[in-house]
Amino acid sequence: MTNPTTRPLLGCIADDFTGATDLANMLVRGGMRTVQSIGIPSREVADGLDADAIVIALKSRTTPVAEAVEESLAALDWLREQGCEQIFFKYCSTFDSTAAGNIGQVSEALLKALGSDFTLACPAFPENGRTIFRGHLFVQDQLLNESGMQHHPLTPMGDANLVRVLQRQTALPVGLLRYDAVAAGVDATRTKIAELRAQGVGIAIADALSDQDLYTLGSACADLPLLTGGSGLALGLPGNFRRAGKLRDFDVNTLPTVSGGEVVLAGSASVATLGQVAAWCEAGRPALRIDPIALAAGEPVVAQALAFARDSAHTVLIYATSTPAEVKAVQQQLGVERAGALVENALGEIAAGLREQGVRRFVVAGGETSGAVVKALGVNLLQIGAQIDPGVPATVSSSTEPLALALKSGNFGGREFFAKALAHLAGGAQ
Repeated sequence: MTNPTTRPLLGCIADDFTGATDLANMLVRGGMRTVQSIGIPSREVADGLDADAIVIALKSRTTPVAEAVEESLAALDWLREQGCEQIFFKYCSTFDSTAAGNIGQVSEALLKALGSDFTLACPAFPENGRTIFRGHLFVQDQLLNESGMQHHPLTPMGDANLVRVLQRQTALPVGLLRYDAVAAGVDATRTKIAELRAQGVGIAIADALSDQDLYTLGSACADLPLLTGGSGLALGLPGNFRRAGKLRDFDVNTLPTVSGGEVVLAGSASVATLGQVAAWCEAGRPALRIDPIALAAGEPVVAQALAFARDSAHTVLIYATSTPAEVKAVQQQLGVERAGALVENALGEIAAGLREQGVRRFVVAGGETSGAVVKALGVNLLQIGAQIDPGVPATVSSSTEPLALALKSGNFGGREFFAKALAHLAGGAQ
């Protein structure tokens, strides 16, 4: 058996902040010591890392293609310098992208840089209702393009056929690793992968209906330099390193308890977050909605939000979450990019102001919102703790004055997630 190493084994590149946390959560559950970096770490950070897996969180999902590729390749170079044996490119379990990219282009660039000719693309996350059959992505019992994702304000998904979606974004031939091969086990999956490679396929969408399918895919792809997918595909990766004797035992419930005030900030317009905001308000808890039109008009929205939180006797929710129709109306008036930037910047400023008021625990809903908040708070590195809900762990910043954060993808979490996450962060390791 190989002696466990302190050098990182798995290097991960995530195209948004909550997606990075989601992946880190999955790896911790599998027994890998995992740290998450907000952007590419400095050399000083690298010298002090003690982790089996490093997840670099980028904000490359909706940036121009050339910028996303450049950032991802820079992250790859850093991870290879640390000695990572395998690279994982993580994107959303709803395959969030546009016709222009960036999943296909980034995957293609990473493959080329690694000198490889083949990888999988598998966003399946059965625990959260994302499954793939015959190349089509389902959200619970609905096709992706009928699940509400067709109304996403930044990356609307109008096609559930992932082979078609991905082929629009890459010059590499895209194929399908069908469910019948995956269901037949690891050896059958490897045989089918060899056939696809012989046919010239560069990226194969992989069917997966259950966690067992993801374990099968992970085992079958242990030797691939690059894997791409949602966090679910990472289920099978820790076992590969464990069987090689490279993992050390550790206790996931080791995060420090962070005292201080708390807040919920929500910017996602997803169906799940809409329900969570509604549940909070229905329970009579204090909430304040941020109006993008008022922001655009120069009204003191940030100052009003800070005063609202300061004067409340209870934990508050500050949100910009709106229905698809409301979001569309605002975008038509302000423009898509301006509307999004106004809200993100405001929530970031509010987060920084709340920290000055003594808030130390933050529950944040939405990938773009989480990115704005962690940037405003100056968070560079996160310790990953136990899971709160599927895809969402508790985290604590590695800084002189630690902050506790739950960074939630807009589509994740149960209806009472906000209250559940606050309780978890307040109690430390539970």
